[in-house]
Amino acid sequence: MTVQDSSQTVLRLGIAGLGTVGAGVIRLLTDNADLITARAGRRIEVTAVAARDRSRDRGVKLDHLRWYEDAADLAADPEVDVVVELIGGSEGVARTLVTDALRAGRPVVTANKALVAVYGDELAALSEKHDAPLLFEAAVAGGIPAIKTVREGLAADRLTRVGGILNGTCNYILTTMRETGRDFSDVLAEAQALGYAEADPSTDVDGIDAAHKLSILAALAFGRFVDFDSLTVQGIGTVSALDFAFARDLGYRIKLLGVAQQSADGIEARVSPCLIAENLPIAQVDGVFNAVLAEGNFVGNLMLEGRGAGAGPTAVAVCADIIDIARGATAPIWGVRTAAHREPLRCLPPEHSEGAFYLRLTVEDKAGVLADITAILREYGISLSRMLQTPAEPDGEKNVVPLVLMTHRTTGGAMQNAVSRIAALPVVYEQPNLMRVEEG
Repeated sequence: MTVQDSSQTVLRLGIAGLGTVGAGVIRLLTDNADLITARAGRRIEVTAVAARDRSRDRGVKLDHLRWYEDAADLAADPEVDVVVELIGGSEGVARTLVTDALRAGRPVVTANKALVAVYGDELAALSEKHDAPLLFEAAVAGGIPAIKTVREGLAADRLTRVGGILNGTCNYILTTMRETGRDFSDVLAEAQALGYAEADPSTDVDGIDAAHKLSILAALAFGRFVDFDSLTVQGIGTVSALDFAFARDLGYRIKLLGVAQQSADGIEARVSPCLIAENLPIAQVDGVFNAVLAEGNFVGNLMLEGRGAGAGPTAVAVCADIIDIARGATAPIWGVRTAAHREPLRCLPPEHSEGAFYLRLTVEDKAGVLADITAILREYGISLSRMLQTPAEPDGEKNVVPLVLMTHRTTGGAMQNAVSRIAALPVVYEQPNLMRVEEG
């Protein structure tokens, strides 16, 4: 369905999902109606909504709207021009609604990063086949215009690297750990009490949410849907207060970073806690804020920073897509017209990546331990740039000491093999903690 762009035509919306973001979109469309009409070139009105609980007070007026308890019914409503999906999740009614709307030729705006990351190839094909735009600015980094920047603002450049700090919950936890010296579990509980983390925080703290966003940015940067299962994903649960103390002494900060980049052999894409040199701008992005990075042959390096979630920022991103549809200005989902007809891009396995590493060990404090460890590293061609340790602490009948080794550039495969050998040494206690080091 091609939406008319006449200034005399009202663009009618059906919004599925009336949580924080859904209510925020309705409020923004109401409060800024004159401004939005002027910028869109036509009036935009919500005519229908879908949510299961009609009795809940959402802080916006809804009694004049058609109401569906089954969100999938919005796709068939003849008086809805654009479906706005704000339910979330890659399966269930959200997926049904979006696919049915696209099959009906109806444009879709969504904030659903999981759906786009997992089923983006299928959705791109439906969008192209039925001439139905699919826009998802709000799926990555909330109010930061990440999608438009990468897909449209940088369309003329050959991008070699994208990513950034893509999850505000993890950034808040890591920032608080650094500032207070408290451990992960304690700060996580505080984040849950403050509403920054969900009751089940696994999607955030295990790195899945950031990985969804990274896969979308990578697809936009490289013009091809990325197989989500091929990403390397590690959460922040292994980061301790001790790691922050060592990082500070070494001149680094710890962030959960998503990085997708071109290498000689293909595309590398990973989400993991990293040590970042404290003089880099991204190291200064704290609290619930996000940062999106891009690097191109002509543009060089750029960074966008802002709130990655919340009713206001996300509603602004959703409404930006709605305004684009009202104007008749849409772009191919992955920025390339033929992207929907190409095989998904699989990322290289982590052993192919190269970089420097931080390795923290808890070892018995006795002669010969360091020699044993460095001998293993030498076998895999790994050289050290720095080493730190703290005074020994009693552990039963033995004295143990935290030991940190910083490596020069090496391969992920060599590092993983060496760490497996080191972890098996009888003088090594606890699981080693291995993190990438990002210098720039």
